[in-house]
Amino acid sequence: MPGDGLRAVNVYAIEDGDGLVLVDSGWAKPEARTALESALAELGRELGDVRRFLVTHAHRDHYTLGVELRRTLGVPVALGAGERASLDILLAGTHDRQLSQLDRNGAAELADLIRSSLDTEAEPPGEDFERPDEWLEADTEVTLTDRTLRVVPTPGHTRGHVVFVDERNSLLFAGDHVLPHITPSIGLEAARTALPLGDYLDSLRRVRELPDMRLLPAHGPVTDSTHSRVDELLAHHEQRLEDTEGVVRDGAETARDAAGELGWTRRDRAFADLDVFNRILAVGETGAHLDLLVARGRLHSSIVDGVARYRTI
Repeated sequence: MPGDGLRAVNVYAIEDGDGLVLVDSGWAKPEARTALESALAELGRELGDVRRFLVTHAHRDHYTLGVELRRTLGVPVALGAGERASLDILLAGTHDRQLSQLDRNGAAELADLIRSSLDTEAEPPGEDFERPDEWLEADTEVTLTDRTLRVVPTPGHTRGHVVFVDERNSLLFAGDHVLPHITPSIGLEAARTALPLGDYLDSLRRVRELPDMRLLPAHGPVTDSTHSRVDELLAHHEQRLEDTEGVVRDGAETARDAAGELGWTRRDRAFADLDVFNRILAVGETGAHLDLLVARGRLHSSIVDGVARYRTI
């Protein structure tokens, strides 16, 4: 993932008869395709052995290389049915909803930066995206030669995110839902739900109710316990809700104001030290925490001149 702070996305190869099924695909960049070809060669395989892509969600680092390889090699791509709404907006080439969300969060300066970049963008928005060959519905069973994967919807990171559960072999192909060292962004999508953080916490609890399995995340190392990381993520967000309520109590009124008072990343970096993309993520996540605090009855919100303003009750 050149130029991205995460550096890499994990793509899992599953033997299926004489071919392979890949969970997630990577980003449609030459460097990513080369890396995938090299990794397959280490297994004595090649791209021609890939029979199918099972994609956890429609973010470009997971989905778009699969789209590219379908165009050139005819490999079918499957995606969670909940991604339809966001993908339709991406394919229409509009960013209006994301920009209006930034405006609502009091971050007009960030929305204006995006508008300026779109005016000079050489590639149309959504150029790397297409609809999948198959929409995966909840609890669909994907039957392979030696294993069965169950599709479990886990909305939050995106509204249509899914994980693939291999219960017999105690494996969870977790995508970005459960990551070992970082928390996934919440609500960065075209068709955002009303309470993406509430969706995410509910999805974490749903995974926690499954048997504990080996965690195969989309970023970072494989670990032995999904449950232990889910517990950490649930505790993290409860603490983050407390911290977010605290900065409102101290005078922050908008998501942009609150984001500016909170620390970011494991290094507790200042908001002003983040790059533009990560400031956008920070404002969106702060808005998601504020809206959940309102839903829980801990804050009050009102819209003033198109901007959501929050206060303690």
